[in-house]
Amino acid sequence: MTIFGVDIAHPWFALAALAAPLAWWLARRGAGRVVFSSLRALPAGGRTWRTAIAWLPDALFALAVVALAIALAGPRKGDEPARVRRDGIGIVMAVDISGSMRAQDLAGERPATCVDPAEVQAATRLGAVKRVFARFVAGRPDDAIGLVAFARYADTRSPLTLDHANLVAAANALDFARATDDPATNEDGTAIGAGLELAVERVADFKARGKVVVLLTDGASNVHDIDEDQAIDDAQKRGVRVYTIGAGTNGTAPICTPDGRLARLRGDLDENLLRKIADRTGGKFFRATDAASLASIYGEIDRLERTTFEEDQFTDYHQYFPAFVVIAMALVAIALALRGLWLRRLP
Repeated sequence: MTIFGVDIAHPWFALAALAAPLAWWLARRGAGRVVFSSLRALPAGGRTWRTAIAWLPDALFALAVVALAIALAGPRKGDEPARVRRDGIGIVMAVDISGSMRAQDLAGERPATCVDPAEVQAATRLGAVKRVFARFVAGRPDDAIGLVAFARYADTRSPLTLDHANLVAAANALDFARATDDPATNEDGTAIGAGLELAVERVADFKARGKVVVLLTDGASNVHDIDEDQAIDDAQKRGVRVYTIGAGTNGTAPICTPDGRLARLRGDLDENLLRKIADRTGGKFFRATDAASLASIYGEIDRLERTTFEEDQFTDYHQYFPAFVVIAMALVAIALALRGLWLRRLP
């Protein structure tokens, strides 16, 4: 709040000035009355300059309350305006967690031995995505970032947030969709339409200067509960730009099977769909075939999506509240001096 060019840091504290009439009334009711049996006992023409200004100490107490209220409100004025540049957009990462993300061609090292679960998890495509995602988030402190995971179904693992520590923790907790032979409990699959639609909904509802979805998958859409074209149309209508990443090498990739064997997985990436999503929403399609290219892709997206704006901010302020504290103390001191000396009241 600004009044006459002065910024008021805590304007609600100014309401304390409403206590000034109460302070004046309490001061007026103070000791100093002499009881006479009759007004005839008083000398005629007894009005003097002291009686004429007897109200002054009471008024000074009330003014001291007003000065303290102004001090509490925090009046200040910026010394030097600084032109501050800030970045800030909304980004939702949509990550495929289907069973094929167990493949080990993005880890940048030789395949895991399929013995140590932690080693196996780190070597998977999903493990590589987690590491790159953490670095990407660390480099964008001003952006609100969210996380959506999808396989047969899509769900939100983190809403858009500036609490990036909890966001990275949610990403590190990602695990592969459960695969069973029972259609009622099987969660494995690749529903690109559902993942895109949910990510678009999350970022579109967030107030930001720019809205972006980064969708990563290593397969072809085989669950069509939500049509991919409809999800693309929704992204277009809501002004969401989508970057798509196709993960995995061409041909086959090593993968640890649930029973601990090292096997080969043949890729079935649908590049045409990913290109269509990116082209129609104004984004870009990327192909990640190893750890280095995956990191490079996130780095390029980081450079592409920088929405810079400028604003004036005062970094140094001249504070006026000490002066009003001194004024309040001085008023109280003057009031007490007047009350104790020249305008003393008889008990």
